[in-house]
Amino acid sequence: MTPVLEVSHLRVERGRTAILRDVNWRVAPGEHWAILGANGSGKTSLLKTLTGFLAPTAGDFSVLGQHYGASDWRDLRLQIGVVTSAFAAAIPPAERALDTVVSGKFAQLDLWHRVTAAQRAEALQLLRSVGLAALADREWGYLSQGERQRVMIARALMARPRLLILDEPCAGLDPVAREHFLQFMNRLARRRSRTAPTPVLVLVTHHVDELMPAFTHALLLRAGRVVAAGPRAAVLTSKNLSAIFGAPLRLRRQGDRYRLDLKPA
Repeated sequence: MTPVLEVSHLRVERGRTAILRDVNWRVAPGEHWAILGANGSGKTSLLKTLTGFLAPTAGDFSVLGQHYGASDWRDLRLQIGVVTSAFAAAIPPAERALDTVVSGKFAQLDLWHRVTAAQRAEALQLLRSVGLAALADREWGYLSQGERQRVMIARALMARPRLLILDEPCAGLDPVAREHFLQFMNRLARRRSRTAPTPVLVLVTHHVDELMPAFTHALLLRAGRVVAAGPRAAVLTSKNLSAIFGAPLRLRRQGDRYRLDLKPA
């Protein structure tokens, strides 16, 4: 089967600084990945490169079977959903939640495209799937942070993407909203639908407790290099996590979730 993502010896430099160094990574259909690493480890730079916003210095990569340099990445981006807080500032405070969701169909922020009744109905169904149908007419400026994150997921799903990237989606959420969001994300990853196939999820996070059971694999980065990549049971170890965060850590399993503790000095 064609991999969803395939990265070979990827290197990204800016000036004299190497941001990514010899990164190799492969994501197969049906897998859901988490990318973990400290600030400055290269997580966001890797995503920017794979979505065509940051040019590589060396190496090769393909996304959804399209090879970088041989395909138009503007068209490819329509098949990739991205949920990131960076988009929030570009959404007008007076835009309705329904319109924000519809904008994902056209990869727009601040919807201006002509919209059909069928597209509005589809957007409403997506809002219903994330538990926000009752807020379809609520303006963006009056949504809570947790509600905004769920609207952004509905927006990303509007284009029926084959790949959904979640860039620290729990940042800024209170503990209750965070747990509700994580449970929703877990249900999304396990969803089975013939009309709207489940996209492959890639979650970027600092926190191992955000790795819900549906996430099957993990990629660990430190200073732009891959420390480990593969099935999460093999990759998530105290040794590996201590290496990427640069501190003595102990990983503990609590049911189907994880907890990370700093070892006493």
